Amino acid sequence: MKLDLYHTLFVGLSQVFLGSYVMLMIDFRRPVDTWRARWIVIVVLVVGANLVGLLFLNFWDTYKRVALFTVTLPYILVTLWCSRHRDFRAVFNMATALFIGCVGTAMATLAELFFVKNEYVSFCVRLISFLLMFFLLRRFSNTYRNMLHQMNHSWGILCMIPITTFLTLLYAINHVRSINPSAALIFICSLLVVCGCAYYLMYLFFDRVQKENSTRYEAQLSILQVSALRSRMEAVRAAEDAIRTERHDLRHQLQAVAELVARGDREAALDFLDAARKRLDERKETSWCRPPVLDAVFASYFDQAQRQGVRVEAKIALPDTLPADEGELAIVLANALENAIHANLELPREQRNIRCKMVGTPSIMLEVSNPCTGAVLFDGEGLPVAQRKGHGLGVQSICAFCRKNGATCQFDLTDGWFRFRLVL
Repeated sequence: MKLDLYHTLFVGLSQVFLGSYVMLMIDFRRPVDTWRARWIVIVVLVVGANLVGLLFLNFWDTYKRVALFTVTLPYILVTLWCSRHRDFRAVFNMATALFIGCVGTAMATLAELFFVKNEYVSFCVRLISFLLMFFLLRRFSNTYRNMLHQMNHSWGILCMIPITTFLTLLYAINHVRSINPSAALIFICSLLVVCGCAYYLMYLFFDRVQKENSTRYEAQLSILQVSALRSRMEAVRAAEDAIRTERHDLRHQLQAVAELVARGDREAALDFLDAARKRLDERKETSWCRPPVLDAVFASYFDQAQRQGVRVEAKIALPDTLPADEGELAIVLANALENAIHANLELPREQRNIRCKMVGTPSIMLEVSNPCTGAVLFDGEGLPVAQRKGHGLGVQSICAFCRKNGATCQFDLTDGWFRFRLVL
C-alpha cells in the first residue's frame, strides 16, 4: 500500500491552522469549556476521517472535489451549533478563517511560480504564512470578540468583505497557472493588499467603537457615582439637621419630663420619652454597607422604591474591600434595582415588593427579586429578552461586567417571582 504522506501532512496542517483561527474568533455557548470540548471533539473526528482517507485510500483527487462537503460544511455546521451567536457573526468568523487559509495557499503558489517547483518548499512557505497570519489574527481577534457583544447589527454587510476576498483569491489561485506569472504576481499581491487594507480599516472601526463605548461607560459610571453620593450626602445632611433640631429641643423636653415626674405622672413621662425616641429613629440615616458608593446606591434606590410604594426587604453584609471595582459593581446593582422598581410599577401598590440580599462571604453573592405577573421571554443563554425597543441595556451592562470580572449571573422566573443572581 502506497501512503500519501505529503497530501495528508498538507491537509492536516491546513486544518490545524483553520481550527486555530476559528477558535480565536468563536464565542462559545455557555458553559464555555463544555461547548469548546464538543467543538474540538467533532472537528477532530471529521478531520481525522479525511486524513485517514488521504493516507491509506489515495483519496487526494476525490478530496479536491468533495472537501467542501467532507470538511468545510461540517466545520461550518458545528461552529454554528457551538457558537453563542448563530447568525452572521458566526459566518464572519468562518469566512475570515477561510480567507486566511487562502492567503497561505496563495503565497505557496507564488513560491512555486517564481522560485522552485518543489512540494516541500511550497509546504514550508505555507507553514510560515499560516504562522504569520495566526499572530496577526490573534491581534485582531481580541477586538473582534469584544465587538460581538457591542454590535448586534450590520454583520451581514461586514461578511461581504471576507466572503468576497475569499472567493476572488480562490479564483486567482485556481487560474494563476493559465496566465503570465508576472501578471499573476501583480494580481495576487494587489488583491492581498486590498484585502489587508479592508481588514485594517475594519479593525480601526472596531477599535473606535470600543473606545467610544468605553468612554460612554466611564461617563455613566461617573454620573452614577456623583448622583448616588450627592443623594447620600443630602440624606445625611437632612438627618443631621433633624438631629440638631431635636438636640435644640432636648432642654425643653427634659423640663417637660421632669415636671411630669414631679407630679407623679410616670406613665405620661414614659409616653413622652417614647415619642421623642421614635422621632429620632425616623430621622436616623441608615447605613447599608461600608463601601461608600455601594452604600449610596442602596440608599438612593431603596428610597426611590419606597417613594413609589414599593416595600423593600434588604439584607446586606459586605466587607470593606471588594474583589472588583466598586464603581462597576455599583452599576450592576443600580441596573438590577432599577429594573426591579420598573417591574413593580406595573403592579398594584399592595403587591409591590423588592427583596435584596447581598453577602461578601465566601464570595460576593447578590440576589434581587421582585413579583412578576406577566410572561418573561428568555433567549438561548437564559437572558431576559427586552419586550420594548430601548430596553435591555441594563442586562447587557450586567453581562459585560460578568465577562470582564469572571462572574456568573442567572435570571429566572419561578412561582411568580423574577430573580436575578450574581456570584463574583
